[in-house]
Amino acid sequence: MDTRLLELLVCPVTKGPLEYNREKQELISRSARLAYPIRDGIPVLLENEARMLSDEELAR
Repeated sequence: MDTRLLELLVCPVTKGPLEYNREKQELISRSARLAYPIRDGIPVLLENEARMLSDEELAR
């Protein structure tokens, strides 16, 4: 994930910052408690495509 692109992207729900999880290939929105997938190098920033984050995942 290009760090310059990551600086421009925000969570579509909260408009807050996103964190890149290289291992899971996801963009994490802690404020929305959502993880958006990255497919073929393209972030899928759709709320209905995101998965909910557990309390354990948010604690990391």
